[in-house]
Amino acid sequence: MKILADENIPYVREAFASLGGVSTVSGRAIAPEIVRDIELLLVRSITKVNAALLDGSAVRFVATATIGEDHIDKAYLASRGIFFSSAPGSNADSVCQYIAAVLLLLAGRYGLDLSRLRLGIVGVGNVGSRVDRAACALGLTTVLNDPPLERQTGDVRYRPLDAIFDCDIVTLHVPLTKEGPDATWHLADAAFLRRLKPGAILINSSRGAVADGAAILRALDDGHLRACVLDVWEGEPNIDIALLERVFIGTPHIAGYSFDGKVNGTRQIYEAACRFLGATPAWDATPLLPAPECPYVAVDGSSAKAVHDAVRAVYDITRDDAATRQLLATAEAERPGLFDRLRKEYPRRREFFNTRAMVQPSNPAVEAALAGLGFILQSNGGFPS
Repeated sequence: MKILADENIPYVREAFASLGGVSTVSGRAIAPEIVRDIELLLVRSITKVNAALLDGSAVRFVATATIGEDHIDKAYLASRGIFFSSAPGSNADSVCQYIAAVLLLLAGRYGLDLSRLRLGIVGVGNVGSRVDRAACALGLTTVLNDPPLERQTGDVRYRPLDAIFDCDIVTLHVPLTKEGPDATWHLADAAFLRRLKPGAILINSSRGAVADGAAILRALDDGHLRACVLDVWEGEPNIDIALLERVFIGTPHIAGYSFDGKVNGTRQIYEAACRFLGATPAWDATPLLPAPECPYVAVDGSSAKAVHDAVRAVYDITRDDAATRQLLATAEAERPGLFDRLRKEYPRRREFFNTRAMVQPSNPAVEAALAGLGFILQSNGGFPS
C-alpha cells in the first residue's frame, strides 16, 4: 500500500505506518507525476484535489486533515468511486481560541467593554457554535446567522442576515461555496460591508474568498469599518499587501493551527482510512504529545485585564501578526514562499485545556470566563512544584 501525505500533517508517518509505506512532501508539491502509483492520498487545504491531479492515478482514498473541503472536487471523487474523508471539528477549538484572543485584544486596543457589545456570528457549525459559547463567557451578546441550520431546525435563535448588520463586531465561520441558495463566495462584499453599522469590526477566519478583499480595503480607507482582522486571504499565498498594511491583525491562515487541532485531524483521517481498509485502529497519539509550553498561569483576579493576560500567556496573537508583517518588507516574488513558510514553520501552539489557571484573589467572573474559554481552574492550594 503506497501512501502519500502532506508533510505538515503531524505524526502522519507514525499513524499510517501500519497501513502501508508512507512518503511525505510539501502540500504544494503534490502533483500528477507523484500520485500516479499512490493508493491513499492525505492532504491539507493548500492541495487542490481534482481531475487534473488524479486522472490516471491509482488513488482510491483521499482524506484532508482539515475541516474545510473547498479544495476537494468531491463530485469528481464520487464519479471515480474514490472514498473521501475530512476532519470536521478537528480544529474548531483552535479557531475559537484565536477569536477569543482577537476579541480581548480589540477590547484593550480600542477601550471596548465587551459586555456592552453585540457579536454577529455568521455560520454556527463546529466553529461558530464554539465561538458563540466563548463570546458569551466573555460577556458579549451574540447574534447567530445560519440559514441552513435555521431551515433544518426551525430554531428561532438563528436570525436573518439583516440582524447581523447592527452588530458591533461580525465574525465569519462559513465554508466557501459558489453555488446554491447559501453561496458564500464574496458574501462579505461591498454591499454587505456598507450595511454594517458605521464603526463595525469584521473578522474573517473561514476562507479568504468569503470576503471581498478590495471592498474591505475601501471600507477601511473610508472609515466605515473601524477595524478588520484577517486570517484568510484571497489569492493565498500571494496576498494583498495593501490590505495587510491596513488590517488590525493579519495572520497567515493559522487560526486553526493549534498543535492539538492538527493532531485531532491526523487521528480522524487515520480512523477513516482504517474504516476504508477494514483495519482496527491501533494508533494513539497521546504518548507522543509534548508537554505544554505553559502548563500553569497565575492570574491576578483584581486586574481588569485578568482574562486577557491569561490568554496572552498561552497564545500571544500579536506574535503571529508581527511574523506576517514580514511580508511587507519582502520582495514581491518572494512573498508567496514566505507565506507558506510561516504556515509550515508555525510555532507549536497548545490549546487552553493544557493550562491550569489559578486566580488570586478569587474572582468568580474571571474564573467563569477562563473556564468558558477552556482553561482548567486550579485551586488556591498552589501549583505543583
